[in-house]
Amino acid sequence: MVFAIIQPDDTWILWAFLTGWAGVSIYLEQKFDWASKISGAIIALVGAMLLANFNIIPTESPVYDTVWGYVVPLAIPLLLFQSNILKIWNESGRLLVMFLFSAIGTVVGAIVGFFLLKDFVPGLDKVAGMMTGSYIGGSVNLAALSARFQTPGELVSATVVADNLMMALYFLVLMVIPTVAFFRRMFHSPHQELVEKSVNKGDKNLAASYWRGKEISLKDIGLAVGSAFTLVAISFKLAELFDQVIPSGDDVSFVLTTINGILGDKYLMLTTITLIAVTVFTRFFERINGAQEIGTYLIYIFFVVIGVPASLPIILENAPLLFVLVFIMVALNMGISFVFGKLFKFNLEEIILASNANIGGPTTAAAMAISKGWNKLVAPVLIVGTLGYVIGNYIGAAIGYWFGFY
Repeated sequence: MVFAIIQPDDTWILWAFLTGWAGVSIYLEQKFDWASKISGAIIALVGAMLLANFNIIPTESPVYDTVWGYVVPLAIPLLLFQSNILKIWNESGRLLVMFLFSAIGTVVGAIVGFFLLKDFVPGLDKVAGMMTGSYIGGSVNLAALSARFQTPGELVSATVVADNLMMALYFLVLMVIPTVAFFRRMFHSPHQELVEKSVNKGDKNLAASYWRGKEISLKDIGLAVGSAFTLVAISFKLAELFDQVIPSGDDVSFVLTTINGILGDKYLMLTTITLIAVTVFTRFFERINGAQEIGTYLIYIFFVVIGVPASLPIILENAPLLFVLVFIMVALNMGISFVFGKLFKFNLEEIILASNANIGGPTTAAAMAISKGWNKLVAPVLIVGTLGYVIGNYIGAAIGYWFGFY
């Protein structure tokens, strides 16, 4: 291990850095427009990457293992507390259909990108699986699937760098599309027309606008954190039991191995148990304020950690090809979204937000709806986007497992 000023066993100092830098990244994102455009996630990652490459913090430490083992699993249920399947359909059925069409574009993009690039990027099966989950759900799926596939940290870092560069271009295109005459002629845009009839400056920082303050009590914090720990404990224990009971390996049938891979996977089990709990005890989870904020903060800590083992030469070597992969995935997601949107007569705003909810997640889609003044679509896209957190893990795991055969 390369010498670093801060040693791997400097536990409190490393925790102070991880939590503190995550907080700074969020502050910068919400305070300054340039940081909002870059995104807090890339600020978190790059900051840690630079300190690690300048040998200020160690590239390996038990503290980082704790983040992977505890922080990431806790973030998953916290971000799923609003994912009631029944509510998603009743309130947002139309947008949900468009969201699923858009998800097809993500899967097609992953397949095309993988088979074009698999001979040039080692471990691309893991990356394609991760990004399929991420481009249907969000960063929580990236975290879960990278842990599931045990993707090397430097490869995850390179992928995130390529992804964030793609996101910057992608969001810029999405923001411009509603103003382009071609798209206005091709698609109905009632929400944009309503905005244009009124004065809407919309000049507030998107991150600050979305994460505006809300009422939260000590009871909310207690219920959110306590519920998350309980769901993780039950899910991981069940997955462990299934993994022990159901045989797997080369000497058993493919069916049993597959069943073991599904029921014995702790992240898929966590997604399933949380989804069932949220659907059955809807009123309980919907009344908990602050769960999304706490979960998102934990994900920012994850972004700091994945920046730590990043080797700059490896990123410079791999990121260009990984950028081609994410470009193909995003381009096909957008293209297929607009094709299906035209065929089934969806509004321009619905198509844009459905694609955004896939690629960027519900928070970026809701932030875009807020910034564009499409107020009636904010809640529906947030609800629909949370479905991506649920199905993203399943589809991403299936894609990664399939590509692993190649």
